[in-house]
Amino acid sequence: MEKELITLYRPVGPKELKLIEDSGWKRFPKRLMEQPIFYPVMNEEYAIQIARDWNVPASGSGFVTKFELPSSYLKKFQVQNVGGPVHDELWVPAEELEEFNDNIVGEIIVTRSFYPEA
Repeated sequence: MEKELITLYRPVGPKELKLIEDSGWKRFPKRLMEQPIFYPVMNEEYAIQIARDWNVPASGSGFVTKFELPSSYLKKFQVQNVGGPVHDELWVPAEELEEFNDNIVGEIIVTRSFYPEA
């Protein structure tokens, strides 16, 4: 029986993207001390907003990553709305990120890249 998969997105800057690449496109890096929550988002539109509007000014480029996890695993996390209708995300406590990574099915892929306008 095949598991139902949910597609999630994560906007990242170049440093986080390099760490994802170093993992073989399988894992998100551990959170820093000041990052108690890992927050994947529920749709690409929201991820694009963050990558383009926040990551580019903050770090010179922004990327949207896409990945899948079993819906049965994701049920443990409540969807949080943090603004408008597309601003849905999951809040994964940093101490649960390793287990979250273990549940990723397939690879993390980059769907969009953003750079400063020339």
